[in-house]
Amino acid sequence: MGAVAAILVGVFAFIIFRVTAPQMTTLYNELTLEDSAAIVSQLESQGVQFKLAREGASIMVPQEQVARLRMQLAAEGLPTGGSIGYEIFDRSDTLGATSFVQNINHLRAMEGELSRTISSLDRIRSARVHLVIPERQLFQRDRRPPSASIVLNVRGGLGPGEIRAVQHLVATAVDGLDPDKVSIVDESGRLLASGASSDDEGMVSARLQERSTAIESRLRNQVEEILNSVVGPGRARVRVNADIDFNRLTETTETFDPEGQVVRSTQSKEEATSSTRQDGQVTVGNELPNADANQNNDAEEQDTSSLTEEIVNYEISRSTRTEVVEAGRITRLSVAVLVDGTYQTDEDGNSIYTPRAQEALDRIAVLVRSAVGFDEARGDVVEVINLQFALPPELDIAEPDGLFDFTRSDIMRFAELGVLFLIAILLLLFVVRPLLRRIVTPEERQPQELVIGPDGTLVADSEVPKEEEEEDEFVIEWLEQAKQEGALQASSIAKVGEMISDHPTEAVNIVRGWLDEQAA
Repeated sequence: MGAVAAILVGVFAFIIFRVTAPQMTTLYNELTLEDSAAIVSQLESQGVQFKLAREGASIMVPQEQVARLRMQLAAEGLPTGGSIGYEIFDRSDTLGATSFVQNINHLRAMEGELSRTISSLDRIRSARVHLVIPERQLFQRDRRPPSASIVLNVRGGLGPGEIRAVQHLVATAVDGLDPDKVSIVDESGRLLASGASSDDEGMVSARLQERSTAIESRLRNQVEEILNSVVGPGRARVRVNADIDFNRLTETTETFDPEGQVVRSTQSKEEATSSTRQDGQVTVGNELPNADANQNNDAEEQDTSSLTEEIVNYEISRSTRTEVVEAGRITRLSVAVLVDGTYQTDEDGNSIYTPRAQEALDRIAVLVRSAVGFDEARGDVVEVINLQFALPPELDIAEPDGLFDFTRSDIMRFAELGVLFLIAILLLLFVVRPLLRRIVTPEERQPQELVIGPDGTLVADSEVPKEEEEEDEFVIEWLEQAKQEGALQASSIAKVGEMISDHPTEAVNIVRGWLDEQAA
């Protein structure tokens, strides 16, 4: 009974401890060893109960103290993320530091702050930043541009847009840093951004491929967003193939319009001439003085001429058009859409597949053409096909109404309390209850055997004094013999009792006779 009582006390103490113990929740996760050591020191100084998990990477504290502890630790600058930021200048021993040490501290502070900023992004666990900022020398005209290298520990993978976002984030935080000079590597050693010049052929090819992928992803997302509202989430598969022309063209056109002529300048010139000519015969009369007066007027010939010249200069209207066709023009689109049918549940609870009608597929095709900007002239193709998927749709789970919106931790807590309660009930029913019943219920007396005591009187077997283990064998033999004699005497008494019960009147007369003899 004592052992059972001790076990019960221990079990109930454990149950009470588990029920009354505070519910622990995560204070910080993915901590470095330096941050864990600093936070544990702060918690111990405040006397706060805590628990370490995942080899010190996670710290758990009572749930009701999480908000207060986070604010207090934030006031102390914890956690630091394993890096040192601008708080390095808060130290009091920097008064006598040299300019070289101050420059190194400034570089460390910039790297630490950038690491914290990048680590605050959703899909990045941690980041480590290295900056190379060349020092400008005196009387130096050319300056080497700064560069940066980043190592990321990511959750899953980063897309091209997210990688460029990290590049621009670091570039805009450092003076003179170009985004193309930022190199990014993930924790597995895979190169995410090379940091090479944009004129490199590899970089140009990679950017063109990224642009093609981005266009296809954008069109696919647009189509899937529409189809999810029509056929249900996950019941359609869309693939887009875009043929893109990455050639950059520059075309200049010069056009003259003869109908749009305009007089620019006019030049006019007029000339008039006259001459007189006589007869061509030679005579004596012609040679005489005053021969001209004597000549007949009819014999003379007079020539008159005039010249008019006009020059008009016209200006012909013209137009010059320069057209630059940038790379990335879509020359052809191919869209493939796979749509699942409908499912109905029969009386036995089995799902029955039903294909979609052709009219519904035609309407879906119209929506897809409108979403991707279908152009028949350039040879675009859109195919919508209805086939049964290998896996049926999952059953919809009813959303909670908000009254009993339990989290996973709450459910686990309730399950733990339920198990402890069940153990307590079983202990009460199968351990405590039988024990109490045995204690409360009186013991039934067993028939005792009459023996002769040491003084010769007839006593019960339980009233015979028990001898100790150190008694002699003689005493033990005497007890055995006395017990046998007592048994004989008891049997004799039993026979006398039977005789008295058979002859009560004679027994009374005998007893009266004994009393009279004693009185006499």
